[in-house]
Amino acid sequence: MNSDKENKLYYTIGEVAEMFDVNVSLIRYWENQFSILKPKKNKKGNRLFTSKDIDNLHLIYYLVKEKKLTLEGVKLKLKENQEDTVQNFEIVKRLKKIKSMLVEIRDSI
Repeated sequence: MNSDKENKLYYTIGEVAEMFDVNVSLIRYWENQFSILKPKKNKKGNRLFTSKDIDNLHLIYYLVKEKKLTLEGVKLKLKENQEDTVQNFEIVKRLKKIKSMLVEIRDSI
């Protein structure tokens, strides 16, 4: 993921699609499927995603692409226990970061 995330207020749909290495159409589709995605739109109608939107996309991406849940499964999971789902996702994210650091250390030895 792009390290500029904390420096920008808004991201275009193209930037977001690039962050996740997916098509713009998938981001638009997920926006229609998940109420937690609420990008702002400028006067031209272009979507502008906030950091919160990016975090929600990370969660959706994780559940769909990595956990292999169906869209209905993701909706149900977010509806039934969104807080637990977010906490578990954050733990997985931290563990992946730690693993990456350990692999880097191992490779430098």
